[in-house]
Amino acid sequence: MESVYARIEQEVAARADRLWDVSLALHREPETAYEEHRASALLAGELEREGFRVERGVAGLPTAFTARTGSTARTGCAARTGNGVGPGQVPSVALLLEYDALPQLGHACGHNLIAAAGLGAALAARAALGEIAGSLLAVGTPAEESGGGKVAEVAAGLFDGVDAALMFHPGVHDWTWAPLTASAQVRVGFHGRAAHPTGNPTEGIDALGALIQLFNTLGVLDRRLPSGSHIQGIVTEGGRATNIVPDYAEGLFGLRGKTTSALAELVDELRSCAQGVALATGTRVDVTDVGGRYEHFRANDVLSGLFARHLQAAGITLTEPEPGIYLGSSDIGNVSTRLPAIHPFLAIMGPDGSDHTPEFARAAAGPRGRQVMSAAARALACTAADVLLRPDVPTRAWAAFREKAAAGL
Repeated sequence: MESVYARIEQEVAARADRLWDVSLALHREPETAYEEHRASALLAGELEREGFRVERGVAGLPTAFTARTGSTARTGCAARTGNGVGPGQVPSVALLLEYDALPQLGHACGHNLIAAAGLGAALAARAALGEIAGSLLAVGTPAEESGGGKVAEVAAGLFDGVDAALMFHPGVHDWTWAPLTASAQVRVGFHGRAAHPTGNPTEGIDALGALIQLFNTLGVLDRRLPSGSHIQGIVTEGGRATNIVPDYAEGLFGLRGKTTSALAELVDELRSCAQGVALATGTRVDVTDVGGRYEHFRANDVLSGLFARHLQAAGITLTEPEPGIYLGSSDIGNVSTRLPAIHPFLAIMGPDGSDHTPEFARAAAGPRGRQVMSAAARALACTAADVLLRPDVPTRAWAAFREKAAAGL
């Protein structure tokens, strides 16, 4: 494998300037969720020019794409059942490219670097490995920040038959995996009856009062939630005039749970609280999910360990995340609970910084960002090569996956 790793390093180095140009192009023209038309076209075009078979608009998402090379046929369904790659089957690996930006803040999460590194890894792996008995897939995954492109792609079966999903994320820590919680957006709407507060006050049923009571109830609930779980809400509709009792009031709530099952329990608690408030206030309540839920991230120690060792060659040492710290949620969780996946964090600024800030956006176009992008591209490509060329790797990765799934992690 050492000669393979050396060829990959050469291929990444040969493309370093072009990859950085792509990263800066995305950074200069940020596009938000589901609007990443230029980014998707740029990345898909780069892959197509180097021989990938590109399909655009996959999973019903205009800005999503897949790019494939190598063997595509599989016998059996090893990855879907978690049995590893057996006789007569070929391994398959997916490199994930994110490229949506944040409103007003641009690439303050560094998705331009994720896209460029994934692109570089795919191109370098294809060039270095040549024709192999395996499938290399690059997946364009829009709307990570809002909406969840990967949620739709998982549902559409894009990852069926894939043995490993690989990506990295820029951050302020060098961590082997991402402590990402499950999350959901839930809309709660109370229906009451309008009335004039002085003309016919006894006929009114105050929907806004019910919503306020729900906030008070959730404040009590929130104090007893375990680490990794919380509820945060805003009022999105509270009436139109102060001299009319509101007949409708609505809140939008963001919920997080340490695990996907913990999130489901928390959503059930929110629903119970809302129904209890409705009963107490004489209102009627609707509780509905907004968009798809993000599942928690299930780290795969086998693949994460390989990536960390490859990254060490670039002088970047990864450590385990600090206990008790959670870094939000991502739709990579929905991928990781279905197949082995990695999502390491690589620092592009110091630990006193934070993503989703103007400073982080500037770092995503700075020299450290470029260094991290190139190092990640090489480590991702080498890890992909491990999956494709070493039969023990997907087998061990799936065994680790099954072990954590059985433990509910």
